[in-house]
Amino acid sequence: MEIGNLNLEWLGHSGFLIKNSNTIYIDPFKIKENSEKADLIFITHSHYDHCSYDDIKKIVKQGTKIIMPADCQSKIARFDMPIDMEVITPGQEIEINDLRVFVIPAYNTDKPFHKKESGWVGYLLKIENTLIYHAGDTDAIPEMQKLTGHKQKGTEFISLLPVGGRFTMSPEEAVEAVKTIKPSLAIPMHYGSIVGSEEDADEFIDMCKEEGINAIKIKKE
Repeated sequence: MEIGNLNLEWLGHSGFLIKNSNTIYIDPFKIKENSEKADLIFITHSHYDHCSYDDIKKIVKQGTKIIMPADCQSKIARFDMPIDMEVITPGQEIEINDLRVFVIPAYNTDKPFHKKESGWVGYLLKIENTLIYHAGDTDAIPEMQKLTGHKQKGTEFISLLPVGGRFTMSPEEAVEAVKTIKPSLAIPMHYGSIVGSEEDADEFIDMCKEEGINAIKIKKE
């Protein structure tokens, strides 16, 4: 899927590949063996389906930079090549190459799986005139209200939101989050693998359209 000068691919589950002058992965999981090597990898939290050593191993090269919460370090430190690790915390703001990165909290409000005190995250990436918000494993949380403050005139704002339920938001809850975030385009994730189905994604899309919200599924590459 092309967005301006960017290409955005859904890799399944919560994994995405973003390409411009950098090759950027977020939460790669069960990706192809011959996947393109990464310049940057963003990890939202330490659960095996988000911080997958076997999948990261397929795409690291010397000098790959991996951005992650603190409890991912033990996995990433196992690589026997120079890896540039940057540990982040919710609320942080960093600049990498031509990206501006805002680290957004990600947690459950009524479930025990992703506790706020774990310090797990989502990412808001500003790449040229495009904002891409990968929510991580989260419910609809108050911090999402602040995301609209990053939008500027002429900026495309893409939100990638979990819809699979159980561990994260249900389709209905994700629609409520979208109504808070007000993106240009909403894209469902966290379905079709461990939890969540195509039907959940379709339900999310249909409910967004009923609310006048632009939403699409991306076909898995």
